[in-house]
Amino acid sequence: MTVSASTLPPKRVGTGHWFAMFVQLFKWNVLTLRLALPVLVMVQIFTGVGMVLGFSLLFSDIGEVAVLYLATGATVVSLVTVGIVVGPQFIAQERLQGTYEWSQSLPSPRTAAAAAWTSLNVIIAVPGALGALAAARLRFDASLVVTPLVIPAVLLVLLAGTLIGFAYAHTISDPHTVSMVSQILIFVIFGFSPIAYPATNLPGWFAALHRWLPFEPMGEVVRAGLTDGIATSTTRSFVVLSVWTILAALVSTWAIGRRP
Repeated sequence: MTVSASTLPPKRVGTGHWFAMFVQLFKWNVLTLRLALPVLVMVQIFTGVGMVLGFSLLFSDIGEVAVLYLATGATVVSLVTVGIVVGPQFIAQERLQGTYEWSQSLPSPRTAAAAAWTSLNVIIAVPGALGALAAARLRFDASLVVTPLVIPAVLLVLLAGTLIGFAYAHTISDPHTVSMVSQILIFVIFGFSPIAYPATNLPGWFAALHRWLPFEPMGEVVRAGLTDGIATSTTRSFVVLSVWTILAALVSTWAIGRRP
């Protein structure tokens, strides 16, 4: 018995299939987080605005450069915390609930899944970033200068944060360890990374280490797009952050593709 070619199911390849799966996965993420989404957006807004206003209370007199560091640093924190902290916690929760293997078995391109989650991150994170900039402008009259460089900077920071979160969340099989790593990263980002302050404030060895970690470059590229003359190593920061993004993508691909 022969089967007509017209009765065969279409191959699941091509740009059309990828985009269709991207749309479906984006809808799936929105529906899965429909109750948490408003809370996440509000948390990001409070994080961005609160970081600008709260940290400024530590100083009786804060200069213009410090204000710009604080404003752009709060923007970066708002952009990356969803992808690098919140996303891995959701993946850990899937493992605990026993739905992780099912979600990974879906016949969808891994790049479409990453793109769908990154797109949702934009919706969650951008309001907090805008809130941080608005707070700095209204409270301190910060002299922000928006340049075309801010678009690739923000997109790269969002993508890097999302893929780094993907990488360790999918590589570490124990959900409790994933949650612990995400909590540690919160403290590292807020207190021990030169995002909202110059790297020169750190001990020499620690500042040198941060030149190769992704957090200082995140701050540098965003400052390059929102200020004039403060960012001094923009090209290098874009290169370092791009390398981290590529490495995180490779690790994520390897980890997701593993089979027991």
